Amino acid sequence: MSLKIINDLLTVLDYQATVKDIRLGPFWTAVLTRNCGLASTPHAPDHHSTGLPAPVKDAGHLMEKSALGLARMARSKSELEAAIGMATINSLIEIEESRCIDLNAADLIQEKGRDKRVAIVGHFPFVKRLRETTKELWVIEKHPRETDLAESEAENIIPKADVVAITGSAFVNHTIEDLLKLCEPKAFVIVLGPSTPLSPLLFEYGIDVISGTKVIDPETVLRYVSQGATFRQMKGVRLLIMKR
Repeated sequence: MSLKIINDLLTVLDYQATVKDIRLGPFWTAVLTRNCGLASTPHAPDHHSTGLPAPVKDAGHLMEKSALGLARMARSKSELEAAIGMATINSLIEIEESRCIDLNAADLIQEKGRDKRVAIVGHFPFVKRLRETTKELWVIEKHPRETDLAESEAENIIPKADVVAITGSAFVNHTIEDLLKLCEPKAFVIVLGPSTPLSPLLFEYGIDVISGTKVIDPETVLRYVSQGATFRQMKGVRLLIMKR
């Protein structure tokens, strides 16, 4: 399991920022440093099982860490710690808004995927409407539902796709590089969701479009995260797309 993309991101950030807040909600994790960054909160392991290490080793003392210390948690084998790390990385990125447009990734995927074979890693709310316009649609999901395919099918499905959309949660569970390696060179590849770093560095890995979230009202976002909001409920954010 390679962490090259995460390691590369860690080398380009400015860590001269104070850690002001950390929220680990049931669906989203938020960290406030220079900006506010988000990452998806993974399902926690059974913490009642005897012998398992704590999912967040320094819980209760995270505010004592530096921005660099928190960001490095993105490399952790604990997905909860990795979520905190990715949210920190996203909080430290100075987004080049001049390179971005306000656009919902669902609309772009529908445009690029019309009458084509589309593979989506992660079950998104827009999947149903994509089925009406794509030639073939495969949804690969860690927790499959209805017609979703299991994660193990990725290596069989992704190489067949003309368009590949990968959830930004793949940064949290460290599968992003393995998934990108499965994409055909001619495929149109988009990584999407609030966990996605809006950094042009990602284009060096064959990604055509990154679709992420800019928090424009940190106080509101922190409140929503803490109170168990899904992303559809979230206020205080902008959806941005950056093209290669």
